[in-house]
Amino acid sequence: MNGAAGPTPGTEEAAAQLIEDARRLFAGPIAFLKSAPSLQFLPDPAAPEVAFAGRSNVGKSSLLNALTNRNGLARTSNTPGRTQELNFFDVGEPLRLRLVDMPGYGFAKAPKDIVRKWRFLVNDYLRGRAVLKRALVLIDSRHGIKDVDREVMKMLDEAAVSYRLVLTKADKVKATELTAVTERTAAEARTHVAAHPEILATSSETGLGIAELRAAVLEAVL
Repeated sequence: MNGAAGPTPGTEEAAAQLIEDARRLFAGPIAFLKSAPSLQFLPDPAAPEVAFAGRSNVGKSSLLNALTNRNGLARTSNTPGRTQELNFFDVGEPLRLRLVDMPGYGFAKAPKDIVRKWRFLVNDYLRGRAVLKRALVLIDSRHGIKDVDREVMKMLDEAAVSYRLVLTKADKVKATELTAVTERTAAEARTHVAAHPEILATSSETGLGIAELRAAVLEAVL
């Protein structure tokens, strides 16, 4: 024996089963539930929730559409800051979980009152939503973590909300660059108390990492 540790028995099978379970779940019923411009409009906490956060134009709507195998579930727009509400989507029948599309952040041209409203809405939701199991923070592979992302990561740390960093648009960078940005992102994630240590690299255009992302969503609510 050389003393090298091999894969834990059953872990590969368990991961494959989780991916298959997630595939079947997201192939089933998924429906838009409602938009909540303020906390008083939040739906009843009837199911565990996984929230998606990211800078404006990070590709959040496209990724949600790829995740759910639906072209128009989440609206895509070239106008930064278009979504200024929490959008809820029911997954499964009977209901298994809810996806929450959070307003994009980092819109430099937005009026200060809009930015302030965003901060209050998101911060209050993160701190007060008991059924929120995990947030997925989307990071553009071409740029890596920016200061506005760090602000949201700090917000999640302080709210004690478990979160995972997801690289988007991985098809837009070379393989060596993707490896480098993944390593940098993972290193920074390890310095945050609420961040998951593993990074997911995805592409809504090529399908890279989408199956693993579905599995990550399902795993978060189990």
